[in-house]
Amino acid sequence: MSPRQPAPKPSAADEIIGTEDQSLLDVVDNLLNKGVVLTGDLTLGLANVDLVYARLSLLLSAADRVLPGEHNDLTERRHARRTQLRRRSRA
Repeated sequence: MSPRQPAPKPSAADEIIGTEDQSLLDVVDNLLNKGVVLTGDLTLGLANVDLVYARLSLLLSAADRVLPGEHNDLTERRHARRTQLRRRSRA
């Protein structure tokens, strides 16, 4: 009988996303709830001369995570704006 090997340590991705079976929708929902930052560098050049360098960062997150307390205000403003436009179109 061989000695029992310890279970492999979960990776950082497994700890964030989870190891159980999930659908793509579950994964995207989990990522948006926690937030994801994508970063990259862009260099534009001509004849091996770098002309423009830009560092890009993109934050993907659910709006209620970035702007807590704005949800109700945003909904109320949108509803008021629609009501105002309907009244103008009827007049």
